[in-house]
Amino acid sequence: MKKIIDYRTIVGDKVISDIYQKAGALRKKRIININSTYAGGGVAEILGSLVPLMNDVGVQADWRIIRGTPDLFNITKKFHNALQGDNINLSRIKKELYLQANESFSQYAYIDQDCVIVHDPQPLPLIQYYCKQQPWVWRCHIDLSRPNNELWDFLKNYILQYDKIILSSKDYVRADIPIDQVLFQPVIDPLTAKNKHLKDVDVHKYLKKFKIPTDKPLIVQISRFDKWKDPIGVIEVFKKVKKKIDCRLVYCGGMAGDDPEGIIIYEQVKKRANNAISSGDVLLITHENNILVNILQRVAAVILQKSLREGFGLTITEALWKGKPVIASNVGGIPLQIKDNETGLLADPKDYDYIADRIIEIIKNPEPYEKMGKVGREYVREHFLVTRLIEDYFDLAAKMVH
Repeated sequence: MKKIIDYRTIVGDKVISDIYQKAGALRKKRIININSTYAGGGVAEILGSLVPLMNDVGVQADWRIIRGTPDLFNITKKFHNALQGDNINLSRIKKELYLQANESFSQYAYIDQDCVIVHDPQPLPLIQYYCKQQPWVWRCHIDLSRPNNELWDFLKNYILQYDKIILSSKDYVRADIPIDQVLFQPVIDPLTAKNKHLKDVDVHKYLKKFKIPTDKPLIVQISRFDKWKDPIGVIEVFKKVKKKIDCRLVYCGGMAGDDPEGIIIYEQVKKRANNAISSGDVLLITHENNILVNILQRVAAVILQKSLREGFGLTITEALWKGKPVIASNVGGIPLQIKDNETGLLADPKDYDYIADRIIEIIKNPEPYEKMGKVGREYVREHFLVTRLIEDYFDLAAKMVH
């Protein structure tokens, strides 16, 4: 099990000392996190590192998963899409099933911690099924800049009961919510299997195991099969690149347990890329394998994140940490990480020609982008590692927990 001291060589002595000092003010205090899945997606990854490290420094942290049904996750996927601007048929039965799932969970989970942190919309209504005796915080990881008005009005019934809201970007702050809203940008853990340094022998072993040839430059996107990640658009960009340079596309996206649309989107992408798949020029991977993701990001010539909406985009953070050239959409929380022509390249996600031209440019002339990759890695070290998020939460808890 990793300990906070293991990060000392990465973040330096002062950061480690500050964490221990801040933890001292919270000893014997208990914090619980609640979300909707233990695997798949950035929230689960963050909590998988955050909670054990909090415990390591003496703050009692817990993590619970809402006992969701397929009905709940079908509904909350529609909620997720609507919060990012889609239309929704917000029927009475959807509302009832959503609330029933939360009420049912409350009968399984006893909450008496000193601070409760609820992540995203799935467990949001839990607050009304407990006798609230401590501060409750809603941590929303979604882009809230243009939510569906009907759904937003419904969810406000529960949001307004919270003491504080945590968002990823100032662009998501809601003027119609009279609750203190603070900004915590997401982070990666540099010591997990997905981000740690790998030996060449391990890289070659995994490439062989998953039958990923490296005889051509690899264009890589690591994303769930989700329409907001625009996998169809990635295929169309690749087709344009392929006409001018011989290369291969690898789209690697696991299926999150709370995302029932994944298999549908996967089949659509497979159909669109059918000819390229049969020739071996497009590889679609659905394995949940963090080492594989790490390796693909390290061997890629170019890493894409062609999202249409993106709360933050931890796959970008991961790619920057590997020092790779990254082309990402100028949407949501992505510009918090990509400083155009400094740490990576920003693009209009609908400008396929521009994205294709930049990919070709990087493959043909990689040296300037290798320097950009080094700048991107250092930017992540300074701003987006798990040690910083631990301090954020400790600072918040110190103000709220007595």
